[in-house]
Amino acid sequence: MTAEPAPIEVDALAGGKFRDPDLTADGERRAAVALAALRTLWFNTGTLCNLTCRNCYIESSPTNDRLVYMPLADVVRFLDEIADAGLPTREIGLTGGEPFMNPDIAPIVETCLERGFSVLVLTNAMRPMMKRAGDLLRLKEIHGDRLAIRVSLDHYGPALHEMERGKRSWKPALAGFAWLVDNGFNVHVCGRTCWDEPEDSLRAGFARLFAGHGIDFDADDPVRLTLLPEMDETVDVPEITERCWDILGVSPDAMMCATQRMVVKRRGEPASVVSCTLLPYDTQFDLGRSLAEAAGEVKLNHPHCSRFCVLGGGACSRG
Repeated sequence: MTAEPAPIEVDALAGGKFRDPDLTADGERRAAVALAALRTLWFNTGTLCNLTCRNCYIESSPTNDRLVYMPLADVVRFLDEIADAGLPTREIGLTGGEPFMNPDIAPIVETCLERGFSVLVLTNAMRPMMKRAGDLLRLKEIHGDRLAIRVSLDHYGPALHEMERGKRSWKPALAGFAWLVDNGFNVHVCGRTCWDEPEDSLRAGFARLFAGHGIDFDADDPVRLTLLPEMDETVDVPEITERCWDILGVSPDAMMCATQRMVVKRRGEPASVVSCTLLPYDTQFDLGRSLAEAAGEVKLNHPHCSRFCVLGGGACSRG
């Protein structure tokens, strides 16, 4: 049976926030972000995953196929559009679910690399990835560091990691990560900041973890080890108005939706483009079935826009 992600409970947000795409609950003009240039195009490869994580924002699991496997043919269609329109896209991101469960994942990665893009694959580094070890080694040998793998390690301690990802998820993830490092892959780590622990303490903990297992990895590098804020769309957060850019000293061009879009394939529908990796289900962020249609501005009418991107400084790509 397919597990359907629950819709956002807007009534749980104080003061009726995030209802009107144009105005905040206080009647101010809501902030919007224009697409400055499409630098990164993401593909959600499907929401099926070998794990059911406690706070997965996309509700990935072994049963949730609300976003079905992205086929190679759909990827090629969007790559062709990039080429035909001369778009400045330089990176392709692959997320899920667990991307390495998609039957087309190896040809998808290979096609993107052959077309000259850098490719970033997000993974839990467990058995589905290791089943593709031969493909990965071959692609690394040909394309080198243009293939990057980002591994999810929620905390440097196994107990907290497994609290999020389930029992027996720690050892295979750490082993998969160590295999990537040992084999010279361009590998990154994604941790979380939801533990009420300062960033310097988190980085020191990861450094001890890596050193203790003989893994050569720089935990102080903010790109190599990314620490992302938590996403809970029912927690009260402030809405972002047009005035907030100056108040916060933040530029709209720094938001993900200024340089990124994501392609999704909902069950029974053609592939379509949404504003970013965080909002695959909310139909107000559906932007069309082509990159040209998806080139408009994005109104920041969701708690993730505020908590994760504007206030949290979160981003899913490498730069």
